[in-house]
Amino acid sequence: MPRPEGELRDQLAVYLVADPEQTERDLLEDVMAALEGGVTAVQLRAKHMNDHDAWVLALQLREHCHYHQALFLVNDRLDIALASQADGVHLGANDLPIGMARWIAGPDFIIGYSPATDMQAASATRVKASYVGIGPVFATGSKDDAGEPIGLDTLAHRIELAEKPAVGIGGITPENAPLVIEAGAVGVSVISAILRQPDPKDAAARLAAAVRRAKTGRA
Repeated sequence: MPRPEGELRDQLAVYLVADPEQTERDLLEDVMAALEGGVTAVQLRAKHMNDHDAWVLALQLREHCHYHQALFLVNDRLDIALASQADGVHLGANDLPIGMARWIAGPDFIIGYSPATDMQAASATRVKASYVGIGPVFATGSKDDAGEPIGLDTLAHRIELAEKPAVGIGGITPENAPLVIEAGAVGVSVISAILRQPDPKDAAARLAAAVRRAKTGRA
């Protein structure tokens, strides 16, 4: 049975995209520290890692995520996600179609989607995405292909179009995270705000506190 949407909303609150190319430290240790600080979901993004190493890292990350009752997902690679028994996969508009991924993985599998246009956002319910990641909200240097920032107004508009739980991504910090929540997002997805900070645990805790305050204020 699919995960209740309310539960998914809570687990998307502080979403770390774990990319080994975005830290000079050991990624696994960074993620472990971030989980202790309050991260509620982790996505492995390993664009240039070979399949075997990505699978081994995915197994390790899944174990630590589940110990902390956090979601574990894999970016792009449905095969690695399934082989590591991840909770889900995150797909972009140019990746495997969500309908095909859903047919392969089944109704209980979490499938995130990154719509790049209003039309794609509006299709999220039809294609049976579990949640959407929308951005870049603000300027970011973590992803070379991120594109121009869409801003808070477009974020709010695409969240309304998608009719799915949404996380904002791109240039998010503890200072501007409340604005993303106020725009209608259920959480924030970050890379630099945790992986490029001197203390990932403290960085995650500050971000989690900012999101928690914003959600309380919105309620």
